[in-house]
Amino acid sequence: MVSSIPKDSQSVSELQEFYRQMVLIRKFEEAAAKAYSVGKIGGFLHLYIGQEAVGVGSIAALTPHDYIVSTYRDHGHALARGLHPNPLMAELFGKATGISKGNGGSMHFFDKNAHFMGGHGIVGGHISLAAGIAFASKYKKEDSVTICFFGEGAANIGSFHEGLNLAAIWKLPVVFICENNHYAMGTPEYRALAVKDVSVRAYAYDMARDHIEGDEVRKVRDHVKVAVDRARRGEGPTLIEVSTYRFRGHSMSDPAKYRTKEELDAYKKKDPLMRARHELELGGIKPEILDKLEIEIQTQIDEAYAFAESSPEPPLSQLHKYVYAEDK
Repeated sequence: MVSSIPKDSQSVSELQEFYRQMVLIRKFEEAAAKAYSVGKIGGFLHLYIGQEAVGVGSIAALTPHDYIVSTYRDHGHALARGLHPNPLMAELFGKATGISKGNGGSMHFFDKNAHFMGGHGIVGGHISLAAGIAFASKYKKEDSVTICFFGEGAANIGSFHEGLNLAAIWKLPVVFICENNHYAMGTPEYRALAVKDVSVRAYAYDMARDHIEGDEVRKVRDHVKVAVDRARRGEGPTLIEVSTYRFRGHSMSDPAKYRTKEELDAYKKKDPLMRARHELELGGIKPEILDKLEIEIQTQIDEAYAFAESSPEPPLSQLHKYVYAEDK
């Protein structure tokens, strides 16, 4: 593995913080998988394991007043934004202390104060919403940029084209980030995409484009920052495709038998966490320091799990409010 990390203290410190965030996401998702397997989490659960460098790198390019719009695979994005694991885990458990008060579950994390404008369960539907948020920023003359994550499967949905077209016409401050993990649920990209490279669709809208590999967190940050800075200057949107890979199935109910063990093992050798740790060690960080960091994060996740377990269920009056209409 070739290192791309200069051995200056600032660069190593920066990568160490990115590594901390990626480990936090990985351990959070592993704990969520454990909880789901024993029936503590219901509904759908889509894990971000393997894609951590995309979310961490992209969100590192933002300021606190920029906006994030996510998909149903939103846990990693929320954690990278800095949301605390306790209310996020509680939301998975459907508890009143959850980030959405137990009403949204895995696919619907939301925090207005953090400008985290939701995970969204409808494939591709949130892309036009991201254009709308960016329009609001421009209309109100805010110095804000919106980034919108979606998978390659969503690139075939009508609102993808609607959102990109409007963003291009109005030069909206938005960056569209396609996290191409090469499978739309269980459908490989070669069966779903007439043209494999999603980023070239930007040409149809006279929009800037980029295409990168997503296994090195600082490279993702640097490329996304170029697009964010362009949007902030009023020069319009960008479509970025980041090639990545999920190590688990589409959701916890998916055994992922549509891919081979050899393919999965090949991608695991490019694990963004393993790469970051290797580069940190080359930069002079001792393995025992990184081991200690991982233990501290595991403790934090264990506390989040315990917090979720001990939190109260939402009151029936709240559930009634959202599920049932009052009798007249």
